[in-house]
Amino acid sequence: MSCPKIALITGINGQDGSYLAEWLLAKGYEVHGIIRRASTFNRERIDHLHVGAHADPHFFLHYGDLADMGSLGKILDRVKPDEVYNLGAQSHVQVSFEVPEFTVDVTGLGVLRLLEAIRTYLDHGGKPLRFYQAGSSEMFGSAKPRQNEDTRFHPRSPYACAKVFGHCQVVNYRESYGLFLCNGILFNHESPRRGESFVTRKITRAATRIKLGLQEKLHLGNLEAKRDWGYAGDYVEAMWLMLQQDQPDDYVVATGVSLSIRDFLNLVFGQLGMDWQEFVVVDPQYFRPAEVNHLEGDASKAQRILGWNAQTDVAGLASMMVASDLAMAERELRVLNALT
Repeated sequence: MSCPKIALITGINGQDGSYLAEWLLAKGYEVHGIIRRASTFNRERIDHLHVGAHADPHFFLHYGDLADMGSLGKILDRVKPDEVYNLGAQSHVQVSFEVPEFTVDVTGLGVLRLLEAIRTYLDHGGKPLRFYQAGSSEMFGSAKPRQNEDTRFHPRSPYACAKVFGHCQVVNYRESYGLFLCNGILFNHESPRRGESFVTRKITRAATRIKLGLQEKLHLGNLEAKRDWGYAGDYVEAMWLMLQQDQPDDYVVATGVSLSIRDFLNLVFGQLGMDWQEFVVVDPQYFRPAEVNHLEGDASKAQRILGWNAQTDVAGLASMMVASDLAMAERELRVLNALT
């Protein structure tokens, strides 16, 4: 009986990391995740894989940090992965304007540290591995849609600049050292596991709480920004497929359909039988110093070579997120009622 493939994931406790871990475990992988040491736990997305009677025996966690190359090298030596997925980052665009140095250190230089750790590991006799770097549609910035792999990057935030740096380092290490390294340029991908500070989840969380009388208003920034929104559970398949090819390459992953935030508000509040205009306040504090107006991806290369297509449209995505957040709001309301 052959040994299972071993995967190593940074950012495993994030939205994408949790879905990817589930995907790989279902395919028979042994999955290892890197988590940062913090004073509070932030593992609710992966607790079902790691804690309790139903914990998966092929799932393991290691302390490490993209700001610490030494820890990355030690984990590579210990785990000996077949595939490495770098999903770790400071990934909130607005926050990157507030903490640009930290964002660039983790999101940009963190990629370089991991690549150098991999190169050192291989130079010292480590077994060959394949590497996936999580890029972002934010790298395109103000480039004219639809954007594909040949579109010139025009980043408009410290986060986007850091992602461009990481993307270019992957290409450089691939061409310089002949390593199997891939960039996935993923357009916005959401789910019920999305962080509550990201606009889609902020909307579904607030709308369901407003519906039940738990919240009165929702404060947002630019309602005209258009994004290509897909489902994170679909997109992790594309990550995996990139590392199953004969040759490494870079791929855009997107639905090819864009909606404005205003349109998304219509979808979400409409599902709850409400008019969003009665509850949404446009707040200047949520505008970016440099806006990105329209991102819409052309994933024809991924469709042609990987055989990948998005399975969930934005309406289905919104419905999924509303159902999850409505259930959460109902639990919150029951607790409040029990206390009064």
